[in-house]
Amino acid sequence: MQTRNLSLYATIFVLASIEFLQLGMTAFAAAPIMGEVSISPEDFGFIAAVYASVAILSISMQRWFVERIGGRRFIQGCTAISVAGSILCATSHDFDTFLVGRAVMALGGGALFTSARMIAHHLLAGPRRFTGIKALASGLALSLAAAPWLASLAVSNETWSVMYWLLAILGVLGFALASLSLPLGPLTVVGPRSSADPWQQLLLVGGSFGLLYALQRFYYDFYGDAAFASLGLGAALLALLVYLRAQQHGVQPLLRLRQLLQLRYLAGLALFGFAYMMLGANNYVIPMMLQRTLGYGWETVGRFEALGLVVAVLTWLVMSRLLPRYPSPRKFLVVGFLSLAAFGVLLARIDTSANLWFDILPALAFNSIFLLTVLPVTAMQTFRELERDESVYSNAQQVKNMMAQAGVALGITVATLGQQWRTAVHYGVLNAAINPDNPIYRDTIGRLQQAMGTAIGPVQASRVAAAEVAQMLNQQAGMLANIDHFTLIAVLGLLGVVVTLVQRTFR
Repeated sequence: MQTRNLSLYATIFVLASIEFLQLGMTAFAAAPIMGEVSISPEDFGFIAAVYASVAILSISMQRWFVERIGGRRFIQGCTAISVAGSILCATSHDFDTFLVGRAVMALGGGALFTSARMIAHHLLAGPRRFTGIKALASGLALSLAAAPWLASLAVSNETWSVMYWLLAILGVLGFALASLSLPLGPLTVVGPRSSADPWQQLLLVGGSFGLLYALQRFYYDFYGDAAFASLGLGAALLALLVYLRAQQHGVQPLLRLRQLLQLRYLAGLALFGFAYMMLGANNYVIPMMLQRTLGYGWETVGRFEALGLVVAVLTWLVMSRLLPRYPSPRKFLVVGFLSLAAFGVLLARIDTSANLWFDILPALAFNSIFLLTVLPVTAMQTFRELERDESVYSNAQQVKNMMAQAGVALGITVATLGQQWRTAVHYGVLNAAINPDNPIYRDTIGRLQQAMGTAIGPVQASRVAAAEVAQMLNQQAGMLANIDHFTLIAVLGLLGVVVTLVQRTFR
């Protein structure tokens, strides 16, 4: 029995790690991957939208498959598909292959985290269930911390494909562990089984993709074709609303949404959505700020991001001891949102001479405290009134993880739009000051020309000086856009504290 418990804990840990490791590594190494596979940022955004929408579809079907083929066969199939997708990504050299690889990864790997949580619910009871949940959260925390470090090593050594080979190995390990630890046979269901309508599922995947892709089109075509993007956004929202209504009023729906319309659950979904949006947005902005704006190398950026995220592991170790003794959530949520505000304040005060140890690392630590305080507390509170009905509880976990996929993707999209907008605004203001009548501009150009004139001649020095000023202008505009982002994060953190103190659901 003890050996079986250990294998179950290991299965939960590995399945939880796969999703967050691939998410973190792909987000961190987005720019190098684009260069290696010869795709544009627009193409990469398209791929990210495809991944999220396919993952949402996969999560929505998780219980339907488990009711018919059982958890072991479902996870075996998912991990096998995920491995195939990882290999496709690792061996890709063009847009089409990488797109197919990411879609296949989403089809197989999208539901693994949900499956890991349901293993703990179905096969573990009492103290063993909490140990299983700790294995789940430990996989999440460790993979968040390891992802930027592993990705930076792969990128720095010009072996980006190692990231996806590592995910393939983890998929094989997950397949083996599930084969050893999980029982055969379909899930025993009390009452009628859920049913899936292919047309409704098409609405779900199409609406999810349309929502994310339309938001990205605003980034690229806001001035050129905003009407088309707005039309696509409206159609996507309509498709999702039709899907949700069909699930709510269906006789044997795939997702029993009617039973999920409870204040505690909806409040928890809002918290989850916010936390995952912060995860996606900051995963995009932090490496961009450190690498592009501050000029640090990928290996340095990855190492410091990993050091900051190690605090996530330490935070979870503390939380796993405190939560059983002091389950009241409000104090933990206040600490989490204060940490988010501190993260924003620290990074909103930096400039181009920022020190990684004293300015950046403490901020990254506060971000980790936010994530590993708010997420586990929200998880404990959100599902408390749904555990009596196993199928409703399973659907609640599916909807939450579908929200997670959408939240991360929306966070990246909103951060991308925000950075483009604020960079353009600041660049316009700064560029207006670049004229011969500005004494600061004349002094800067003069010093640069004087410094380089003896080495390359006055004519060439003038050109190089102008290029240097243009680079400084881009850097300053990017830095100011980063500061705007983190100022907003600080404000949202403080608003989170206020909402936590006045709300009465999570007390």
